[in-house]
Amino acid sequence: MKQFFPFLSWIQDYDRSMFSGDLSAGLTVGVMLIPQGMAYSMLAGLPPIYGLYASTIPLIIYALLGTSRQLAVGPVAMVALLIASGVGQLAELGTTEYITLAILLALMVGLIQFSMGLFRLGFVVNFLAHPVIAGFTSAAALIIGFSQLKHLLGLDIPRGKVHETLINVFQNIDQINVYTFAIGLAAIGILIAIKKWARKLPGPLLVVVFGMATVYFLGLYDQDVKIVKNVPEGFPSFDLPSIDMGAIGTLMPIALTIAFVGFMESIAVAKAIQAKHKNYKLDANQELMALGMANILGSFFKSFPVTGGFSRTAVNDQSGAKSGMASIISALVIILTLLFLTKYFYYLPTAVLAAIIMVAVFGLIDFKEAKHLWQVDKQDFLLFMITAIVTLVVGIEQGILTGVALSILALVYRTSYPHMAELGRIHDTDIFRNVNRFSEAIALPQTLIYRIDAPLFFGNINYIKDKIEARIQNGEDVNKLVLHFGSVQRVDSSAIHAILDLIEELKSSGVTIIFTDVIGPVRDIFAINKVVEKVGRENFFVTLKDAANYISHQESNGDEAIVFQTGLN
Repeated sequence: MKQFFPFLSWIQDYDRSMFSGDLSAGLTVGVMLIPQGMAYSMLAGLPPIYGLYASTIPLIIYALLGTSRQLAVGPVAMVALLIASGVGQLAELGTTEYITLAILLALMVGLIQFSMGLFRLGFVVNFLAHPVIAGFTSAAALIIGFSQLKHLLGLDIPRGKVHETLINVFQNIDQINVYTFAIGLAAIGILIAIKKWARKLPGPLLVVVFGMATVYFLGLYDQDVKIVKNVPEGFPSFDLPSIDMGAIGTLMPIALTIAFVGFMESIAVAKAIQAKHKNYKLDANQELMALGMANILGSFFKSFPVTGGFSRTAVNDQSGAKSGMASIISALVIILTLLFLTKYFYYLPTAVLAAIIMVAVFGLIDFKEAKHLWQVDKQDFLLFMITAIVTLVVGIEQGILTGVALSILALVYRTSYPHMAELGRIHDTDIFRNVNRFSEAIALPQTLIYRIDAPLFFGNINYIKDKIEARIQNGEDVNKLVLHFGSVQRVDSSAIHAILDLIEELKSSGVTIIFTDVIGPVRDIFAINKVVEKVGRENFFVTLKDAANYISHQESNGDEAIVFQTGLN
């Protein structure tokens, strides 16, 4: 039961000390989530109230089913932008049709994530390389930030790519609302100051209060400063999402993208926080099912897609969260707000919500990672830059698809060209090292020793075979090839065929193949496929030292201490 309902693990030992930490964290995150939820709802193209709807049921469901005890689930900027880019192609932002499709999208994302967890497919996200994720996140943060310029400046400009937004801003620079811009800049300044010098203060809530007070007391609502105005009151009623089969087909690509990106963001921050806490373990597949169920049931209460957020999770942990009870308390704070406090947000300027979004997302632009990759790994830097540029210039969906393709291509390339080291003996010792790294490593007379550091399969065996053949052809009177297989964990049928061909080719050239350090499973495959028979049992050695001694001193090939034995592990 605990495997499927992880809350049973912490609830049985729950005590007053845990509750005090959960209460403090729950109240802090709940207060923080009110303005953030409204801001991210606006970013998603939805009325602000839907951000509060998305901050209730999903939080409670994850708290009961999730394995992380500090992860704060709810609306996040990245997912909000993906919603706007996907649903925005089918309906006008903010319309009834748009809202219906966004809620349907939450159901689709939830079903995808739950199914992935149910079928143990959490490993799939490992195919996205870290440089790709960093490039995509950095570019998406820029897109999110620049998309809020129209709210920060009080301009009525259409949604578009970053360069289109900047062009529109410059073309309409004379129409900037000075009051709106001043409120937005002040809010950004307050948020940055709090983030730098007073992290414990609820910055987003303070700028919301500041913005509402400024608009109300200075009468700025008469100066064309855009405000939220009427916010519906009350908890959303249970209602099944409207199912449109035509829309499902169109929304499927963006649903898959959100399911993957949302899970990656969530599991990344959950792992980072869990590293500080040794009293529980994360289960990636259970996390998928928990997020999936949070989105599924959330869609029944007018929620758009949600996932675990970086900033709120960090605050949750720092505020003393000990269990999922903190998230339940946060959800209760939002529910109380929906029931009794929404009328107080009438004078909230949209510029303040834009400021909250911009300050939050610009922190995701990873300049340090780009600099680090440039210094240590140019290939990974290229992955970072290509993903970022495609995301910026072409679009969010195309950026993530490019990232997936690049990750897979990088994996294929690296496995197709594995590391191989030519070994030599260090002076008169029994130590062998790479001759290209150790000048004192000397090759044995008329012998070529190769260590292969990868499993052998159809994708890399021809590269390995060609490299060995080329080296022998260019070598000086080589009559023995020693293959160190200590790092070879698996050999597929294609590799077996290539090895048998190599044996025959080298035999006809007068070169003997010797194998050392072959692990049990590979020895079994060799025996079944007659490799042992072709090479000869006398040419298999337990260690490289034994093979070298045999070559150097022409030891008897019947020594049972050093010859191959089938079936040993």
